[in-house]
Amino acid sequence: MIKQILSLLILVSVTSFAQTEKLGKEITLSERTKISEITSNPEEFLGKTVLVEGEVLEVCPAAGCWMELKSDDGVGKIKIKVRDGDIVFPMAAKGKKAVVEGTVYKIELTKEEAIEYYKHLAEESGKDFDPSTVTGPVTIYQIKGLGAEIN
Repeated sequence: MIKQILSLLILVSVTSFAQTEKLGKEITLSERTKISEITSNPEEFLGKTVLVEGEVLEVCPAAGCWMELKSDDGVGKIKIKVRDGDIVFPMAAKGKKAVVEGTVYKIELTKEEAIEYYKHLAEESGKDFDPSTVTGPVTIYQIKGLGAEIN
């Protein structure tokens, strides 16, 4: 009897960990776009809704309002950003695979705005930031997340 109960508990544990966590709107696209394609030619994707997949590298520690996905080329990454409260990406997503549907957009920052932006990110994650690393205006390409699946 104890073996049966233990077997049942193990089965329940394994199946519960294997479940996909769905966040935001339901994913409607089926064709995936490689993150490396977006990062190598971002202007081509501006305003387009894409479906990307990658390992979650970082999650916003303050509000779960963004996460960074590792590129398929193993080098690059892209940030998935949502409006605070629309979707809350869980900290537990770090290291897991995520599939995200969203729209590619860009942010153009002056040097001063870029310094404030990177300073804010560093403060959020408890890291140091050296303003001298920002040498001029910065253009950032991100995906406005609409829906995500994490597993």
